[in-house]
Amino acid sequence: MNFEWLGRQFDNIVFLLGWHVLLAVTPLILGLLIALPLGWWAHRSRRIYPLLVGVAGLLYTVPSLALFVLLPLVLGTKILDPLNIVAALTIYTVALLVRVVADALDSVPEDTVQAAKAMGYRGYQSLLKVELPVGVPVICAGLRVAAVSNVSLVSVAALLGIPQLGSLFTQGFQLRFYTPIIAGIVLCVVLAMILDGLIILINRWLTPWTPKVVAS
Repeated sequence: MNFEWLGRQFDNIVFLLGWHVLLAVTPLILGLLIALPLGWWAHRSRRIYPLLVGVAGLLYTVPSLALFVLLPLVLGTKILDPLNIVAALTIYTVALLVRVVADALDSVPEDTVQAAKAMGYRGYQSLLKVELPVGVPVICAGLRVAAVSNVSLVSVAALLGIPQLGSLFTQGFQLRFYTPIIAGIVLCVVLAMILDGLIILINRWLTPWTPKVVAS
């Protein structure tokens, strides 16, 4: 590791890290907001479930680089517009979370749903106050996978010239200099771990009734 180079490039690395966070987290939030109603729809309709889950699975198999290139044609944006990356990763996040949300709602015990109805909860009230809170652990587990996946996929956008940590990889390969590559890998891993930890904390905050594991 060339620490002198890291010192000279510190401001640029922070700039790239900021963009990486923005491009990874924004689709995660947007994807969750879109996946929640779609997952609820799949949960409510057994006819719709296989269609939504099947389409979501197909979307997730589309190569990320191909999607980054095709989206400008659909959105009317330029190839270097970060909006393309946000849109593509939002699609991947939705594709991953639709089934997760549906399965999370399916995991809510029927006795719990019936008890909510007996207490006067109807429709969206039962969904927001009972079913979604009970399904939070399953949804957060899916979010953890999506978060790590987004951090990884954002790096591919460096091939299109979008600034983020992946730019360190291309710079290192072009210069045959390993310090930028190692720095990029370490920062991506650390960022993924931080996002994963934040989701775990949010899960614990939203489910205070769940038992905490005490180390012996």
